[in-house]
Amino acid sequence: MTRQKACLLWMGLCAFSVAHAQSPQQIIQQVVTAQHDADENDHSQWLYLEKIRKPKEQVLQRVASTQQGEIQLVLERNGEKLSVSQQSDLIRDFLHDPRAQKKQVSEINHDIKQLDDLLQLLPHGFVWTQTGATATTTSLHFEPNPHFHPPTREARVFSSMEGDAIIDNQQHRIRSMSGHLMHEVRFGGGILGKLKEGGSFSLQQEQVGPSLWQLTAFDVHLEGDALLFKSISLLQDDERSDFRPEPSTITLDQAATEVMSQTETAQF
Repeated sequence: MTRQKACLLWMGLCAFSVAHAQSPQQIIQQVVTAQHDADENDHSQWLYLEKIRKPKEQVLQRVASTQQGEIQLVLERNGEKLSVSQQSDLIRDFLHDPRAQKKQVSEINHDIKQLDDLLQLLPHGFVWTQTGATATTTSLHFEPNPHFHPPTREARVFSSMEGDAIIDNQQHRIRSMSGHLMHEVRFGGGILGKLKEGGSFSLQQEQVGPSLWQLTAFDVHLEGDALLFKSISLLQDDERSDFRPEPSTITLDQAATEVMSQTETAQF
């Protein structure tokens, strides 16, 4: 046996033994803890390419994140390229509109809190089973926990889903996750809102730096009228790529200057 084959065999045995040393519930709890700690300690800022698809709108844009919000350079809208002057006008309007900046930050913080709250539900709101393992990943399946009592409307929707997740064994992060509503969810007998059976979501994360992960795809296909996130539509596909690190102290003005140097139209 060659040294390379022996090494691969050893890695596989280690991954197998680690996966089986923990129950699926313990694995997902470790993931939740690692994800929460990473989010608390991650102050990195990024410039990236984003493509958003909604039923009535498609946007291709460069996004520069800062501690004060995001600068969004719209490259294309509904298949039409924006001129440099149009791009500049949109960014200038945003930089001179404190209310728009405050609203954006409020929505971002709301969605971050919402996602963290839903993340905390994973070990308790679902019954987890292991469906596979490799040297680098563990595959898990989740179903609603019949003994769980969701504390919020969002938790009620999320905990009504069934699906699968792939976990990174080394860094205990979710590489991908997808799920679908097993039944219709009504609020106030349907008066306050409802979501139809079969609605789905999926997400993917990738490592973009040492111990740094970013969301690279997030798809939501829910039919109904119960809003879960402030900045995410019930029907939306979001792809992100070409991540480039920025200084953690970058300001909105500096981000605007940086993003305007990336005016070329890029393709996924």
